[in-house]
Amino acid sequence: MKTDLETVRTYFAKLGLDAEIADIYLALHTHGPQTISALSRNSRVERTRIYRLIDTLMDSNLIEVETQYKRGIIKAAPIANVHILISKREQELKNLQDELELIERVLGRNSLSSPATRVQFYRGPEGVKQMLWNQTKHKNSESLSILAENMQVHTGVTFFERWVTRQNENNSRSRSIISDSFLKSQKEWRSKYNTTRLVNWQARYVEPSKFAITNSTTVYNDITSHYNWKDGEIFGIEIYNQEIADTQRQLFELLWAQASG
Repeated sequence: MKTDLETVRTYFAKLGLDAEIADIYLALHTHGPQTISALSRNSRVERTRIYRLIDTLMDSNLIEVETQYKRGIIKAAPIANVHILISKREQELKNLQDELELIERVLGRNSLSSPATRVQFYRGPEGVKQMLWNQTKHKNSESLSILAENMQVHTGVTFFERWVTRQNENNSRSRSIISDSFLKSQKEWRSKYNTTRLVNWQARYVEPSKFAITNSTTVYNDITSHYNWKDGEIFGIEIYNQEIADTQRQLFELLWAQASG
């Protein structure tokens, strides 16, 4: 079983903070407000090192410093202040995601070679989440999908809410052909969660006798994405090729015409 120190260190490490910061915070939390000298003894962190970490601790809203009788007294701020740090990190990640699209365009313009076809393979839940997030970039085209089951069953609530929000912000249009297994998983999901829904989404059902849907496929821009969630083997493939994407669109429209609304 982890000690208190190990637990705090592990969590702070996930926030990108040094183990010594965890030691200092726990010492303050355990022993109360202290001078630098007392804090050095209780945390077993050298005084000079504490001085260097003061700014980081304050920027992270983990400590407060008071002056008493010409001495600096350091005390632990409420651990709930970590929410502020987490919010900052979330904004930083959002900014990085937005800037990535710019970097992709810059590198695309300066690429020495632009192959007509590119295939990208993804493995595991995080890989497939990346594929789904790539789909949020289709701001000027319609997304067409043949769906075996609900994506959110595999991605979880948090990612699904973020994905739907981004799609709605982009005013993205999408149509899907759905199966019996999709309807079943959708019913089970909605019985458990009241999540945000896609605004510009249309769906039609196709009977298994007409077309058996065993895997999910999405096409947008020049990209055709294939997803596999079955038998615990989670992976996906993106094919970047305009002709293949156009062929997939023709197949979709044939099925759409036969499907029921």
